[in-house]
Amino acid sequence: MAVTPGQQTGRLLLVQIGDGVGPETFTNLCGLMQRSFNLSANDVDTTVPDCDNPGNTPQKTGVPGILNRTFTGSGKFVAGANQTAFMAYVVAGSTFNAKVIVPGLGTFTGPFYVTNFELGGEMEGTMTFNATFNAGGALTFVAE
Repeated sequence: MAVTPGQQTGRLLLVQIGDGVGPETFTNLCGLMQRSFNLSANDVDTTVPDCDNPGNTPQKTGVPGILNRTFTGSGKFVAGANQTAFMAYVVAGSTFNAKVIVPGLGTFTGPFYVTNFELGGEMEGTMTFNATFNAGGALTFVAE
């Protein structure tokens, strides 16, 4: 199946985990089958009633508030050195450097932490995982 020019293949939406060594090397989190990256901001309500005509219906206004950057993914759990290093962050509940690569947009790099990690599997199937990563500080964005 060909991808229409300008469209991006979902499998190229990646999260890469840093090794914590300088200069830092990033490797793909292996096994991802589904993934999403949420870019959102809280809505800060700045609505003020019309002081001259308090009976008028006010117009809701707002400004962006706290930014939220969340990567979620699920797939097949693949054991190996990279996965072992990543799982050490998950088990310890510690922050680590990661990159989220959004094809056609750019790369978000900075501290992340895992807020949810779940392993599962059926008796004759492969082990699966679900993970949620939240930004642990300001991220650097580099456009493509």
